[in-house]
Amino acid sequence: MNRYYKTYNHYLNHFDPFYNPSEHIRKGSRKQRSEQMMLNRDYTINPPFARNVDRFRMPDKGMLPETAYKKVHNEIALDGNVHLNLATFVTTWMEQTADCLYAESVNKNLIDKDAYPQTAAIEERCIRMLANLWHSPHPNSTMGVSTTGSSEASMLGGLALKRRWQNARKKAGKPIDRPNIVFSSAVQVVWKKFANYWDIEPRYVNISPDCLYLDPEGVLASVDENTIGVIPTLGVTYTGLYEPVAEIAKALDELQSRTGLDIPIHVDAASGGFIAPFLHPDVVWDFQLARVKSINVSGHKYGLVYPGLAWIIWREAEDLPEDLIFRVSYLGGNMPTFALSFSRPSSQVLLQYYNFLRLGKEGYYEVHKASQEVAHFISKVIYDMGPFELFTDGSDLPVFSWRLKEGYTSKWNLYDLSRQMRTFGWQVPAYPLPPDMENITIMRVVVRNGFSMDLAHLFLMNLIEAVSFLDSLNRQIPHDTKYDIAFHH
Repeated sequence: MNRYYKTYNHYLNHFDPFYNPSEHIRKGSRKQRSEQMMLNRDYTINPPFARNVDRFRMPDKGMLPETAYKKVHNEIALDGNVHLNLATFVTTWMEQTADCLYAESVNKNLIDKDAYPQTAAIEERCIRMLANLWHSPHPNSTMGVSTTGSSEASMLGGLALKRRWQNARKKAGKPIDRPNIVFSSAVQVVWKKFANYWDIEPRYVNISPDCLYLDPEGVLASVDENTIGVIPTLGVTYTGLYEPVAEIAKALDELQSRTGLDIPIHVDAASGGFIAPFLHPDVVWDFQLARVKSINVSGHKYGLVYPGLAWIIWREAEDLPEDLIFRVSYLGGNMPTFALSFSRPSSQVLLQYYNFLRLGKEGYYEVHKASQEVAHFISKVIYDMGPFELFTDGSDLPVFSWRLKEGYTSKWNLYDLSRQMRTFGWQVPAYPLPPDMENITIMRVVVRNGFSMDLAHLFLMNLIEAVSFLDSLNRQIPHDTKYDIAFHH
């Protein structure tokens, strides 16, 4: 592979876009000829396929808008089809009316609340709706904010946990130099980043074949007086499972009654926060549990909004330390802000409100129930195929995963199957599980709004064809692990 890239790079280094092979005598340097031709070019003419542009330096002169559009359009045509991307949790389809609203509001800076007070009011309404949905005891006065995604929302939740712990320790005259945070080894990478960026010791409770999620016993073995919080995930990225928030909260309640340690919970509900209230209303995971102090959710996942949007809500206003809030006046008025980002478009927040109005609770149930039915259908067929065993079937999130049965074949693995599915356009990730289970490779499908039963049938036809092709090979596929596909958004 490298040999071909070397040839290509050599070609690029010696390529002269203005070379005319009919010239027998070439006068002047390449730079001089290029500059002269640029000066002579008539930019009222649109030669979209003839003009050569250096891809790594800004051009000296511009081009017609149609030409610029065509160049970008043609290049991104090589991207994967968003509707066949079964790796991502992120919304890839909205209604045409939502698209119109998006275009109308993308030029409004969300942070400029003085200039766009009605947009600010709508953002506030969304916060109140989510606080109500998640059973905040004071939904009309608690704190919350929209963010660019759950990575930012998680960082804010973690910072609030750290600051509350620091303030309590200072008040008690205790040191604050060794904070730690507890989560499962299957936690989303943002929490590893949080611990690294803010100098907090991460304590992992490793998942196992017998327990694929954060368990209360593992939590109790990991916490101490320096623990700023425990982070269960409502919808694990690897498998789609809910971690048992209520059981973890109960274990921490009992720990406090024995030792006096009061350890809060932040629920990373990036995916499940918009699923559980509708498909699993009997699951207790939110502010009904007094130990849950904050929750984040991705509006751009099962909130059904284009990226990027997330929300974080605190159980009560006092759960967000006041010293994390800044007040600025240079946009007009006196505005509190406590997000990590500042300027960003208003569109996604308005689309979230659009969805709340458009769908209501009944509509969210219908959309997610349809996705879950598709997930159950596909997972059942995969289970019956023979080569695979299911890890999860889509009963929590509309997400399911499977592994290759041990001893089924030595000729191919799930990375080969993932690559073979790409020949049909499908993006289906294969990846190893976290530590203690890293020898197990799984594949995962995320079913989102817009992935219809018709597409499910096409997917299964292509999967059967891909497996049949791999089974027909008369020898083992050679592997280089650095080329194995391992992405799971």
